[in-house]
Amino acid sequence: MKDIYSDIIQFRGSHYDFGVRQGEEMRNSLTVQNREKQWKLRKPRFSVEEEEVKDAITRFAPGVWEELIGIRDALGWSMERVMMEFGGYRLDYVKSGCSILTGDDYMVRNYDYQPKTYEGRYVLFQPTDQGYAIIGPSQRITGRMDGMNEKGLALGYNFMHRKKPGIGFICCMIGRLILESCADVEEAISMLKEIPHRHSFSYIVLDRSGKTYVIETTPRGVKVRESNTCTNHFEHMKEENRNYLVDSYRRLETMEAARQHKPSAYEAFRLLNDSDRGVFSDEYQNWAGTIHTAAYFPKEGKVWFALGGDKEPIVFDFKAWLEGLNVEDKFITGSVDTDLPFPHMDKNAK
Repeated sequence: MKDIYSDIIQFRGSHYDFGVRQGEEMRNSLTVQNREKQWKLRKPRFSVEEEEVKDAITRFAPGVWEELIGIRDALGWSMERVMMEFGGYRLDYVKSGCSILTGDDYMVRNYDYQPKTYEGRYVLFQPTDQGYAIIGPSQRITGRMDGMNEKGLALGYNFMHRKKPGIGFICCMIGRLILESCADVEEAISMLKEIPHRHSFSYIVLDRSGKTYVIETTPRGVKVRESNTCTNHFEHMKEENRNYLVDSYRRLETMEAARQHKPSAYEAFRLLNDSDRGVFSDEYQNWAGTIHTAAYFPKEGKVWFALGGDKEPIVFDFKAWLEGLNVEDKFITGSVDTDLPFPHMDKNAK
């Protein structure tokens, strides 16, 4: 087993100032050093034009562009490099897993991916200039892999495939733009129909109304359905699915069977986080191992979070934090059954 951690990052202020703060913290970090090594092994096959990215981001969440400028100024990098690292537009994304189960008042989500991509940053950000406050783990610094905003909109996404990519945003930046700008599931659905998609994902959203929607997205179209479970295949756009989906259907069937008994939030959390229940995955080498389990409670304004499996969650009172009560803990700790490196902890995480 490998002991891991995530830093808890709390910030109230403008997007630009938050960008500066993050840039200063990253300047000599292992995360940046490892990203530099990864780019040497995996050269980008295109150039990202500044005006194109700026126009794409500011159309949906102008504050995020200001955050990128703050990161640029703090690191002293070119804007091209900042966009390539943190812009979330026209970049590539490799395969992953993930499972989501919701009830009327909760969303529980397993984030299944490869350790070398995990940044170990859990972020609470309350902007003073524009946009909604968000709680959730970051990906590529500015993106969010799941989370909830101050309006009670919770979001997670599940990978489908990388076939025939389009000109658009990758999943983690889409997650950030939705949480930054949308107050409820209807607004999230509207934005997901409008936003350009780089790859094919399902985005799952829940708000205080208690309704869950799965929005199936590809560069070629968007379909919406109501459902309380989602893994790694489309139900509407089946022609877009990958050929091998045995594990995706198996995890879905496990969660669907549990839903027949109307599980409580804690029972749902245990179903996904316990390593012997059939949803948690230890396939880290295959880009599909469970790194964290998160539960979001839109009506209560609370969040549960655990790194690794068979863990009791740490509880965040996001509602209290929005009122000014800081989180006292500095880290979240856990362990995963792998010896693969994490880029915020280990050198040479290539």
